[in-house]
Amino acid sequence: MSFNMPPVTKNLIIINILMLLGKYVAARYGIDFDDLLGLHFFLASDFRLYQFFTYMFVHGGFEHLFFNMFAVWMFGRIMEQVMGSRRFLFYYVVCGLGAGLVQEGVQYVEYLYSGLQAYDSVNLEGLSMPMEAYLNRWTTVGASGAVYGILLSFGMTFPEEKMFIIPFPFPIKAKWFVIGYAVIELLSALGNRGDGIAHMAHLGGMLFGLALILYWRKHGDGNNHFFGGDNYRGFGGNDNYFTRYEDVSDRASKPSLWQRTKQWFADRRKPKMKVHTGGAKHADDMAWRQQKKEREEEIDRILAKVKQGGYESLSAEEKKKLFDASNS
Repeated sequence: MSFNMPPVTKNLIIINILMLLGKYVAARYGIDFDDLLGLHFFLASDFRLYQFFTYMFVHGGFEHLFFNMFAVWMFGRIMEQVMGSRRFLFYYVVCGLGAGLVQEGVQYVEYLYSGLQAYDSVNLEGLSMPMEAYLNRWTTVGASGAVYGILLSFGMTFPEEKMFIIPFPFPIKAKWFVIGYAVIELLSALGNRGDGIAHMAHLGGMLFGLALILYWRKHGDGNNHFFGGDNYRGFGGNDNYFTRYEDVSDRASKPSLWQRTKQWFADRRKPKMKVHTGGAKHADDMAWRQQKKEREEEIDRILAKVKQGGYESLSAEEKKKLFDASNS
């Protein structure tokens, strides 16, 4: 497994870690990051417009941060390579903003449904609390909305990919994994309203991600399997499905993705040094060379198919051969 990360994924993880450390340091000086940067209910006195952006970089604690950033590392680095860095960052932020908007809408419905607008105070844990102070407690923090958007994009991009999810002892296709997560979040939102988790914000991140993906698909140039072509160069990435994460502004001076991919496989096949052990039979050597040539021709054929029809055009056997070749 490669631990190399494209730039946006790496920097998102670093920023979130630094924000948690900053939160702990600031708390020692009486500064509460949740109050300052968390997303407050829009009718609360502590609400600020910038909180729609800052809330997704603030986490409740180490466990909250760890699971979100683990998902960003696991799925975000893949989607950034597919989308391109700029477009991936745009997608991430849109999903986070969308999650915040949905959460605000849900809180407003709850505010109206519970009739809080008719009271000046509420009884909380046996004590009377002014309504202004109570509404300021409605605070949302965390990158979960953006993370759920990433999960959705992975499921839509690689729907047939099989994943092993604890505690299930069998692989689950990515599309069912994402659908299952969405169903769980919906049921949790309806049945566990007081658990302190913004389930509807998670669904909001998915919904905004879905809307953006469908928009990109609809307005593509016909050559792109996922996101659209020339109209979206400003958001990064090349005009095909398999986007690398370099800046597209200087891509004309760089070899194409097809050339780089073919060269990468060619480099992996080149021996670093030749070793002759002696005693090998000529017939065995010829057979080995023939098998090696056939494998190389098969990989070239699969790469040509990827260039023409995209990764999803490959059969399960072809995907396995490509994976095995990349790890040989």
